[in-house]
Formats: sequence, C-alpha cells, structure tokens
Amino acid sequence: MSDLGKAEEERYEDKDGVLSPPPHEIVTNGDAALAILGSSAIRREITEQENAAVLRKIDKVILPVILMVYFLQQLDKSSLSYTSIFGIVKETGLVGSQYSWLNSILYVAELVWQPASSYFLVKLPLSKYLFVHVFMWGVCVACMAAAKNFTGLITTRFFLGLFEATIAPCFITITQMWWRRREQTTRLAFWYAMNGCTAMGKLHPYQIIFLFIGLITIVCSPVVYFVLPDSPTKAKFLTYEEKIVALERLRANNQGTESKVWKWDQVLEVMLDVKTYLWFSLLFLCAVPSGGISAFGPLIIQGFGFNQFDTILFNIPFGALQVVITLLAAFVSTRIKLKWPVVFFLTLPPIAAAAALFKLGRGPSLRHELLGCYYVVSFFAAIQPMLYTWSSQNTAGHTKKTCTTGIIFVAQCAGNIVGPLVYKTQDAPYYKPGLVCDVTAAYLKFLNARHAARRVALGKVGDVIDEEQKAENLLSFDDLSDLRNEDFIYVL
Repeated sequence: MSDLGKAEEERYEDKDGVLSPPPHEIVTNGDAALAILGSSAIRREITEQENAAVLRKIDKVILPVILMVYFLQQLDKSSLSYTSIFGIVKETGLVGSQYSWLNSILYVAELVWQPASSYFLVKLPLSKYLFVHVFMWGVCVACMAAAKNFTGLITTRFFLGLFEATIAPCFITITQMWWRRREQTTRLAFWYAMNGCTAMGKLHPYQIIFLFIGLITIVCSPVVYFVLPDSPTKAKFLTYEEKIVALERLRANNQGTESKVWKWDQVLEVMLDVKTYLWFSLLFLCAVPSGGISAFGPLIIQGFGFNQFDTILFNIPFGALQVVITLLAAFVSTRIKLKWPVVFFLTLPPIAAAAALFKLGRGPSLRHELLGCYYVVSFFAAIQPMLYTWSSQNTAGHTKKTCTTGIIFVAQCAGNIVGPLVYKTQDAPYYKPGLVCDVTAAYLKFLNARHAARRVALGKVGDVIDEEQKAENLLSFDDLSDLRNEDFIYVL
C-alpha cells in the first residue's frame, strides 16, 4: 500500500479524541457540491479571471436580496422603538414594564424557534423556507396596526419573533455557501449594516408605521422565492462551468455548501466543543446592552431634552455611524486577517461613552455633550457582525454549522430579552467580550497547532496558509466537521 493509502487509512482512526467517519459515509452523506463536482477528491483549477467573473455574478444576484431582506427585518423589528416617541404607550394604555416586554417577547419567540429552525435549515430548501418567513413576518407587522392594547401588541410581536427567528441564521448559512472565508467578513458586514440604515428614514404616527412597513415586506417577499437559489448547485444564473468555478472557489474554506442529511454526531460535537460556549458567552454579553439600546434608543435621546422631531433627526447620525463603523471594522479585519484584535478594540469606545453618560448630569446645558457620548456608544454595533463571521468561519459540517448558528442566536435572543428589562445606562459590560475574545483566540490557536500535528502525521504539509490554493483540500466537500477535518484552518 502506498504512503498516501496508509495515511488515508490512518485518518479514520481515533486521533485526539475525534473519530473520523469511514469512507463509505463520506460518499453517501457528503455535500451537495458533489452533485456537480462528482467527487470531493477531484479538483478543477480555476483562473483568477474565472474567479473574478463568478464572484461578480454572485455579488450582483445574491447580495442585493440579502441586503433587502435584512433591511426590511430590522425595519420591522425596530418599528416599535420608532413608535415609542409617537404616543404608542399612551394610546394603547401601556403601563409598568409592558413596553419593555413588547421588545423582549420578540426574542423569547426567536429563542423558542431556534432549535426547530436549525433542523429545518438542514432539511428544507433554503430559499423557499426563507420566503415563507419573510412573507409571514410582513403580515404580522401589518396586523400590529390593528392592535389597540397590550394583549394585541404582544401577541403580534410574539408571532413576528417566530417568523424573524430564522433570517440571520439563514443569511449566515448563505454567506458560508457562496463566498470564500476571506470574502465573508465584508459581505456579512454589508447586510448587518442595514441595522444602521433603518435609523435614517422619515417616520409617521405609529399605526401608519406598522401598516406601511408590513406591506413593504409583503410586496418584496416574492423576490426571495424567485431570485435567491437554494444553493450554488441550483443557481439558474450560473452556467454549469460557472457552478464548478463557484464550488472550487469554496474548496479552501473546508466548509462545504449544504447537505440534507441531519447528522446527530455533529450535534453531539457541537455540545462538546469548547468553542460553542465561547461564542455563546460573547454573543450574550454583547446582546444585553445592545437589546437595551435598540429598544430605548429614541427614548434615551428624548431624555436629553429634545422634542420628538429633534429625536428623529438626531437618531439619523447614530444609524449612519453604525453603518460606517461596521464596514470599517470588516475592512480592517480583512486586511490584517485577524478578528480578535478588532473585537477587543471595538469594546473600548462604548466603555468610555457609557461611563461619561453615567457621570454627566441631565439638563439643557449638557444635552449636546450627552448626545455626543451616545453617538460614541454606536461602536458596539460592529461587535456582533464580527462575532457572527468569526464563529461561522470557524465551524464546518453542515449540521454543525446550523446548530452552532442556532446556539449563538439563542445567546443573542437571551441577551436581548434581558437587555430591555434590566437596561440601565450605567451598566457597561462591554469590557467582558474583550476578555472572552482573548480566551477564544488562544483556544483557536491551540486547535490550529493540533490540526497541523495531525497533518504532519498523515504525510501532509503541516504549516498551511488559510485559503492558500496550493493546498489540496481534498476533504472540503465530505461534510466533515471542523474538528474532524485536519485540513481545516481556524481564523484567529
């Protein structure tokens, strides 16, 4: 037997406590890309011109749909905070913590639906599944215009949360299956930046806001069904040769595209993987202040001494800053090829701003200083998309990817539930994500060293540059998890 044959046989032995599947499982339970490529071990070298041409097509067709849907989702989700300064509390008779619960119930519903959503993301056609959710959340928002009391509002908000629960996990899955890892950070930042764009529009009294935003979503939802493909293998806007190029572009990711086989061994691996709990901690710690600011942002500005129309006007720069900082953070991370330093430094300005808001008094003479501090808090908005892309780029195996994404959104939902209920300006846990990200980076470096040792033992090159096309990456489409595929390179 050749050295390569022996190495492949050794691959399926238990190494470092991880047992790789036998060869027949790889053939039968592999990635959808194999329907086009024929075999994971067959490579087709692509030129830079082919790569650039296919990337342009993907950006023109896929990215606009994602941007549109995420903008609408954030517009719908934020509709309640917009109406808070137009008398919804008084006109619907909200008392005590009822307004806070209208914000938190959205994330309770999302939290409840995440486990089921993770399963359906594996089993069902992605674009059709997404279309149904987009259409139905538009219906829910439009129905909020008819709600006249707390019961009606909280019921519609709960169902809105159910239908919005799958949007961001869907988009993370789509980003993983269409773009190279070095391209994913900026693309994810583009669609997350829609958060800030929703704060830069003209607003009207609360019932009109609900009705108008809901109807826009309903009208736009068919775009998802007719334009967005379920995967690169089913993309009608690509020729057969372009599909091969699109898939070969992803080979170095070692993440595959999708598989319709739900793998319980990957579910177990998610629960035993230390990274899962690091991602959970990071997202939860970021979501607590984020949830409070999202729910009470306009009210915070109004509390500085501005009237409702000045509040709308002064909320626009806050949204613009979110867009700029999110895209700038993605650009810097892509250039330096590191995530953890960017995440760490993004935590520093909100610490200073939150401390200043706590120390400064309130009154007309200080309102401009207070507003400036509030704008600096906007740096927090860039942290979450960085964490989304950091976790997604360090996970492989389709079932494991969807489960990990579901878990980090459970963390985000939990943080957003807690945030509006306990939010206080003086609560500034922004430094905690900075500390946890240091631990995460150290653990990822350890995993890279362990994979390098495994590659050397199998006769492969130990030191590999991430996404280096000279690497063979013959296991890319075998739907192996990141811990089982020794060719997988973790992004620090």
